[in-house]
Amino acid sequence: MTDVKADPGDPRPLIGEPLALDLLNTRWAGTPVNDLLTGVEGYGIWLSSAGLGDRCTADDAGLAAIRQAREAILLAAQDAREQGELGVGARAGLDAVLAHGRIRRTAGPGGATDLVEADRPEWLAPWLAADDFLTLLGQGAPRVKQCAHEACILHFFDASQNGRRRWCRMAVCGNRAKAARHYVKARG
Repeated sequence: MTDVKADPGDPRPLIGEPLALDLLNTRWAGTPVNDLLTGVEGYGIWLSSAGLGDRCTADDAGLAAIRQAREAILLAAQDAREQGELGVGARAGLDAVLAHGRIRRTAGPGGATDLVEADRPEWLAPWLAADDFLTLLGQGAPRVKQCAHEACILHFFDASQNGRRRWCRMAVCGNRAKAARHYVKARG
């Protein structure tokens, strides 16, 4: 979880996950599925909640770029979960986003300083999210998870000691699953 303070207008049920998963969580269960990124205003809310509001501008170009990044990260997360590695399509999607930026290393007063540069301003947030996803995979692909509740589509990074977390939030999805099991058991 991050220490970023969420935008008070952020309607999402789960915020504060690492940047890449927080981007995936701009879609959440509902009928139809809720999507924060249907317009520039929602993109601005996400940027603010992600702590990027002062570095990135919410505009149509940025919205298109962040949607592309979200789809690439979603495909990569599915591959990592189902196959334990990224398939060709997932790698190509992430690489297409990552092609818009780079890390430039410079000498700072205390040693090396890494600066993220994007080729165009609208690609900074997508590049940061794609880079964050690769960092999460490096910490352990099995820890990038989707909630186990059948009606939930939220993602989280399992930082538990044993890596056995199943729910995006135990108080919501975990309790729903426990209540459903109890109901079935009580009915006999």
